[in-house]
Amino acid sequence: MSNPTDGVTHFNQPLLKTPFHNRARALSQNDSFVAWAGYTTVDVFTSPEQEYFAVRNTTGVYDLTPMIKYRITGKGALRFLNHLVTRDVSKLKVNRVIYTVWCNDDGHILDDGTLFRLGEDEYWLCCAERQYDWLLDSAIGFDVAVEEVTEQVAALAVQGPTSCWTLKQLGMSGIENLKPFEVGRFQVEGVDVMASRTGFTGDLGYEIWMPPEKAEFIWDRLMEAGRTRLIRPIGSQALNAVRIEAGFLMPHFDFVSAESTIRLGRDRSPLELGLDWLVDFKKGHFNGRRALVAEQKRGVTRKLVGLDIDGNKPAHSALLYTDKSGQTEVGFVTSAMWSPTCKRNIALAMVNAPFFSVGSEVWAEIYLNRELLWERRMVKATVVEKPFFAPERRRLTPPADR
Repeated sequence: MSNPTDGVTHFNQPLLKTPFHNRARALSQNDSFVAWAGYTTVDVFTSPEQEYFAVRNTTGVYDLTPMIKYRITGKGALRFLNHLVTRDVSKLKVNRVIYTVWCNDDGHILDDGTLFRLGEDEYWLCCAERQYDWLLDSAIGFDVAVEEVTEQVAALAVQGPTSCWTLKQLGMSGIENLKPFEVGRFQVEGVDVMASRTGFTGDLGYEIWMPPEKAEFIWDRLMEAGRTRLIRPIGSQALNAVRIEAGFLMPHFDFVSAESTIRLGRDRSPLELGLDWLVDFKKGHFNGRRALVAEQKRGVTRKLVGLDIDGNKPAHSALLYTDKSGQTEVGFVTSAMWSPTCKRNIALAMVNAPFFSVGSEVWAEIYLNRELLWERRMVKATVVEKPFFAPERRRLTPPADR
């Protein structure tokens, strides 16, 4: 298999390149790339801090192309999806998007993602990992077609307080009228572009979807449109920081797909992850429903929560204890950061009952590397509500011009 971007064989260069790769490579000052879903993507362009502040103060642009995309069509598409995911898809209108999860028969999460309804019988399901086998198995008996279209669609996440203004300068007139989780269609100098008011930053933002052959053209026009407002491409590290502030979950950080776990007790249910609001028990049967009903009745024994931690040293992978002595373990941190915007030391953590209630106090064991020596600190942490950062502009329609 050849890579069409540079002629290098797939054997020697196993990671695919997105349609934006050449533009991203030219702007990368650190030569820092990571693999995502079989593609090579930028981890850091300049510094995580500069890219973080681009999202919070101007506009950050993230290459979303590697996100796995499935096109689901047919007269039985709605029934199939209602059987597959935990939310009631019948409530999803055309040109709208919802966030959802899907589970195995034990009620444990296989993946999460966004579900687009693009027509009466046409949907897109977007997720971080490939789920084709599970989708095909789940589709048995339904009048539905499932097709992976990842390589057929190039995508950019355009996020930040000036994102709407920038897209209007790009020529996407009317995008300011898109409501959160709404889809619109636009033309940029003759190129058809679909936009959704969605994102992984918890800020004002959009995701734009386009033909791969027009990707570089749209990139160039977008960067020129936002030049005076200091638009900047961002990598995975900056995206990870802003999604923690938003309280969003990341696969392999905050949970592992039940398809991937090899040790008992490592998979998670949506109720344990604080996603019970995504589970609609009234809609009828869906994968994992019986197990989730039983879990709801007996109550969860652990839960993913937000933590406000004393001090300013991030509690990366910290163990949590009932008191400062560190004798009785009650959980662990899954994601952590010092938030420059919130001016708080924050984390997401899996905490055992009864310590996951808001207001509960636990102690975090933090290790710091000081000139090749490790220091151990025990600091107090308080369970708090999520998200940590939720600006009004993320929902304001139309957004203010900045």
